[in-house]
Amino acid sequence: MRILHTMLRVADLDASLKFYTQILGMKLFRKKDYPDGRFTLAFIGYGSEDQGAIELTHNWHTYKYEHGDAFGHVAIEVDDAYAACDRIKSAGGKVTREAGPMQHGTTVIAFVEDPDGYKIELIQKGSQGD
Repeated sequence: MRILHTMLRVADLDASLKFYTQILGMKLFRKKDYPDGRFTLAFIGYGSEDQGAIELTHNWHTYKYEHGDAFGHVAIEVDDAYAACDRIKSAGGKVTREAGPMQHGTTVIAFVEDPDGYKIELIQKGSQGD
């Protein structure tokens, strides 16, 4: 068994695709409209889709979602969390927690937010001591 993808519902697919591809540097693996169901699926990620992906689901004419309090975040490993935050801010992305050691530990993390308010944790490669 293996994890194939994680699905996030998004209100504005174009804005989400721009964020994940242009700001976070992911690739669009595939995208398909389902007119009878009135939704579009887009699969994005790094490397290849068989290494894992995020499925962005856009239900046509749904403009806002409630996140609830069960979902936490998607984590992405980066070479340098400080530089990643600078690059994301320069590209118009929203950093909600600047890079630095996690509270009560040494792992260097940061948090950014996608256009729908989903949290993306950036974890600096090699800093995961705890």
